Amino acid sequence: MLLYVDSNFASPYALVAYVSLLEKGLTFDVKPLEIFANAQKESAYAATSITRRVPTLIHDHFALSESSAICEYIDESFDGTQLYPVGLRDRARARQIQAWLRSDLMPIREERPTFVVFSGAKRPALSPQAIEAAQKLFAAALQLLEGRTEYLFGEWSIADVDLAMMLQRLVAHGDSAPQRLVDYANHQWHRPSVQRWINHSRPPLTEY
Repeated sequence: MLLYVDSNFASPYALVAYVSLLEKGLTFDVKPLEIFANAQKESAYAATSITRRVPTLIHDHFALSESSAICEYIDESFDGTQLYPVGLRDRARARQIQAWLRSDLMPIREERPTFVVFSGAKRPALSPQAIEAAQKLFAAALQLLEGRTEYLFGEWSIADVDLAMMLQRLVAHGDSAPQRLVDYANHQWHRPSVQRWINHSRPPLTEY
């Protein structure tokens, strides 16, 4: 089994695919791609990954890209830690959270790239548009966590990593956030599988 990731280990989407494999206790190899050098567009990789993006998982000659599809494939193919909630509605909600975080909140993603989380990059103060997006994120996260303790669905799921990743763009940078969400994001960040990703060596920040 092989997982293609970005060479900076900064992709939030490669993160959840990597964590999913670890949570299932699977043995796999990791192949970093130089995304900034457009390695994902080279013919060999393009022939492997339909979307020409990372992550891409190779399992028994089956190539699959797009992180949420990879997470679902891993969960349905292997025993081990359940990646998604068992209940139908909670499972649907987890997929909703993943889809939302991949398609919305662009001002946060642009002004707080993942390098602020994994490499300590610093950026200017948030724009009004990013502040508005942050307030939307906080309101949704607080609603989703209402009545919960450490996790969105009572027990850990891969959606917790997705939500924590978006929150960490702000929390790790030192932007203001509700303490409830700071505690939640930091709790997810201490999960051993997430720590394995965080502790990968990365190029110096000046190279970004």
